[in-house]
Order: sequence, then structure tokens, then C-alpha cells
Amino acid sequence: MSLVDADNPGPAIRPGTLLVAGVMVGDGLFDGAVVLLLDVDGDGALGVILNRLSDFDLERALPGWERLVSFPHRLHDGGPVSPDGAIALASPADAAEEPPGWRELFATVGLLHLQTPLELADGAFRDLRIFAGYTGWGPGQLAGEIADDLWLVVPATYSDVFDPDPQTLWRRVLARQEGELGWLSTWTSTPELN
Repeated sequence: MSLVDADNPGPAIRPGTLLVAGVMVGDGLFDGAVVLLLDVDGDGALGVILNRLSDFDLERALPGWERLVSFPHRLHDGGPVSPDGAIALASPADAAEEPPGWRELFATVGLLHLQTPLELADGAFRDLRIFAGYTGWGPGQLAGEIADDLWLVVPATYSDVFDPDPQTLWRRVLARQEGELGWLSTWTSTPELN
């Protein structure tokens, strides 16, 4: 399901959409964040922050999974909700097969159930990333934040989800956008330099 404001039919908000933090976001939680939406319905929306690494040790949190995740072989900080929980995104090694424990979200990116036995997951995925926690919005909350320019809505690419250099993802996602939106990639917190 996608959310569309009838008075302002901008981009549809659905799984596979990126939310890029606006330049005025300075709350300490979402500054420079790039969020991949995983679920959107009448009850709200949820996603994971793609460009934050976690301080938690992946091998200690989920023994055996560290060797299966894509570079940088770390646990990612998916957001402030349920930080003790984990969400895995993965892409099958063979697009014609649906590996056990995996459910497609968009393109070849899907959710992987972390109760899947390691021996079944090993070699079954081209890319795999695990996030501690997630981001979430109640009914109407995300639409309001978008209307207030806290989030810029852009389409996701496969490479955004499994990017090997997550710390620079915000600028690179903006740089590929057309027009004034692309100009934001050069934004600096020093006003006289903008």
C-alpha cells in the first residue's frame, strides 16, 4: 500500500522508498540519515537507517552471522525502536530461487528471518545486511514530517541497501537527484558556505 496526500500528489511512499533526512534535521537521531522503508500501511510506516554502523559487536549479538554479511561486515544501527531486535535484508545469490526464510520486498531485496539455520543461509545470498533496531512512524506521522520537509522522498536502488561505504551515502543519494534536490548534496552546516 502507498500513502498519497490527495491535496499534494507527490512521490508515493511504499516499501523500497528512501527517506533522506532534510538539511534542517538536527535532532541527533536522524541527522544525515538515509532510511529504507520496509512497510507502509494505515497503521504507519517502518524502515531501517542504511547509513549508520552500530557499536554492538555482530558476532557477539548473532554468532556465526558476521561471516555472511556484506562489507563492512558489521552490525548496522537500524534506528531507535527495539534496538535489541534485529532485521536482516538480503538478496538471493540466484534471483530465480527463493531461499528458505527469505521474503521479497522489492526488486531482489527482501527480509531474511534470522532464525534461518546458518548452514541454509551460507552461500544462498549475494548480499546480506543486519540492522539492530528500526525506525517507525504512527498513522499520519510520516506524511506530516514529509510535509514539513524533514524527509526527502526518493527511489531506492539496490546499491543503496548494500552500500560498502554507508557514511557517505546521504551525499551520494542526493547527488544523483535532478535539479535543486541534487544541489543539497553540497550542503554544509556553515550557512555562509551554502
